[in-house]
Amino acid sequence: MKWCSIRLIRWCVLCFIGLIGIGTVNGIVSRLHEFRDDDPDRGALPSSVDKFGTQFSRIAYLEQGWSASDSLWFYNTTQGSNLLPYSFFLVLEQADSADLFRDDRNIDRYGYLPQRPTESNPDGLAVGMVKDEYQGRAFMGFTCAACHTTQINYEHTGIRIDGGPANSDMENFMIDLAEALFRTLETEEKRNRFISNVLKRREYATANEVVADLKKYAQRIRAYTIINFPRDAKRPLTHYGYGRLDAFGRIYNRVLEHIMSAKQMRELLIDVLSSAELVDVMMNVEPILNATDRDHLLERIQVYLTDKQIIRLRNQIFNPADAPVSYPFLWDVPYHDYIQWNGRVANGGLGPMARNAGQVIGVFGTLDWQEKQGISLSSVLGGQGFGSRHIDFQSSIDIRNLRRVEKHLRQLTSPVWPEHILPKIDKTRLMNGTRIFAKYCASCHVQINRTAADRRVVAKMISVSSVGTDSKMAENSLGFWGHSGILQNQYVATQVGNLLLQQQAPAVALLTLATRNVVTTPDRDKWFLRRWAERSFDFAHTFFDNEVQPSLKHGLYTPDSTVEPFASIQAYKARPLNGIWATAPYLHNGSVPTLYDLLLPKKRVDDPIEGEYRPDEFRVGSREFDPKKVGFRTEDYDGFLFRTGIWGNGNAGHEYASGRSPQLDGTYLPALTEEERWDLLEYLKTL
Repeated sequence: MKWCSIRLIRWCVLCFIGLIGIGTVNGIVSRLHEFRDDDPDRGALPSSVDKFGTQFSRIAYLEQGWSASDSLWFYNTTQGSNLLPYSFFLVLEQADSADLFRDDRNIDRYGYLPQRPTESNPDGLAVGMVKDEYQGRAFMGFTCAACHTTQINYEHTGIRIDGGPANSDMENFMIDLAEALFRTLETEEKRNRFISNVLKRREYATANEVVADLKKYAQRIRAYTIINFPRDAKRPLTHYGYGRLDAFGRIYNRVLEHIMSAKQMRELLIDVLSSAELVDVMMNVEPILNATDRDHLLERIQVYLTDKQIIRLRNQIFNPADAPVSYPFLWDVPYHDYIQWNGRVANGGLGPMARNAGQVIGVFGTLDWQEKQGISLSSVLGGQGFGSRHIDFQSSIDIRNLRRVEKHLRQLTSPVWPEHILPKIDKTRLMNGTRIFAKYCASCHVQINRTAADRRVVAKMISVSSVGTDSKMAENSLGFWGHSGILQNQYVATQVGNLLLQQQAPAVALLTLATRNVVTTPDRDKWFLRRWAERSFDFAHTFFDNEVQPSLKHGLYTPDSTVEPFASIQAYKARPLNGIWATAPYLHNGSVPTLYDLLLPKKRVDDPIEGEYRPDEFRVGSREFDPKKVGFRTEDYDGFLFRTGIWGNGNAGHEYASGRSPQLDGTYLPALTEEERWDLLEYLKTL
């Protein structure tokens, strides 16, 4: 018996090694093939006039550790995002004209960066838009670059910043995309052109199939915009504008949509519908609720509901995604101990796999989550135990590519102020600013070697009450709950113990369990041996290659406890400021337009009128750079009007330079003079 056990163990070890070997060979071969696109201009259009009239006649890339092929690989590497059928996106017209929705001028209107065709982007999609595939079908989806690539325009030069925060308006992109799809459905001439052009691409066999999917995706995308639209009279409406997104709010809502159980859906319909409405609706809905196939449950039900009924149901299931934050910049991310503005995600061990899977849930990964009988290897690895049923977390999310992107980001370095394009640094002010930074800023914002392979980024977490910045993002992260649905009675591991998911559970806990199970569920588009070989390799590679280990948080914050297991996310993160000059606007919610403004106080009721304060209103959307104050143009154009008086947009807090926020030791330093502010600003440009 002992001999058989040893033999079995040896056989398992050999199989595991073999699987990893297959995964390694496959990864090397695919990587060599995908880095073939080395267009020297990285696909950038050489000259243009953007949506707000800023002209540029050339594109410049700075030295950030990436070659042309590295940038293009990042722009065009799929991650399992399936927004709508690829042929639909290529031929869809704008709602109010026959011009294509993907036309460069329209794409620029939403702040995305148009590209010309290259080998890895033959259809010339914008940066971060890509052709993805799932279960044999082609989709248009987003890559990481859609949210993490920016351009700064200065005197006819467009400076591309890889890993920088995008200046895009995803909120209105999605609203207008839904409108374009519905207008195509409703307008015969548009519909006929659309059907004809889609059929020419040979991804559909008949016009009826095209129309069926047109209805499906029009309804799906409109429902997405309705679910996430700001609402509730008790919460001021917080629209995003350019350069911001409530990613966590939208990710939470996608999880809540796809874990909904038939039992809980039936209870909710009884709550939100009148007796007469319930009779009409349940006649069509009951067969769906009783079916064994329960994926995309809400999507299949909502076709039998009116818009008002959908909104009532939405208010019972979802939370308002109304705490937009600036897109984080990506350089140094693989070296961080904790990720996200509020340090929500630990980056040690296998942390990057779950973190990246979570963000694809938010950007339209297909989630075919179903209840099934028995157990599976994936469900056991995902912590579901050995019960009589399990949840199958099959999805389009490409864990392999996400791991590769994470590794690729290790080469990315922060951009250095380009004195060959922007005004030269004033050396006298720089020397003075160095001393001021050491006194006012260095206790939170430590300096690192931007190119060191062994650098580490330790987050200084500062509680919301201490830093004083807008609290909505942190409060939503902790306060949002939802129906646990198919996850009810599962356990979620937290820093302080296991949490049992009851009928209602914290959204952060539901997301944690969902992402853990997504990464343990291999890709069924591939044959059995290959999918487990690749997933085994991805786990092993992520775990052993990630030099960031689980660690304690630093700073002043409320630690997690058995009473409040997620209390520590009621804080915001101070990170090193290398490359900060290229990341305007500032604070986690983008409420301060320039670095100079960040050194000013927020005007309060009893402040004198003649003082210098942070602007309470300003325009966003322009890429025209102001090298003096370090930020984008904020006046005299028709951009999004950012109002800081709305909760979620608040521009108070982090007022160390103006003597209104205490240092970590509790002391208040004197307010900087105007000359000292300019000195400190000159130093910040050089980081």
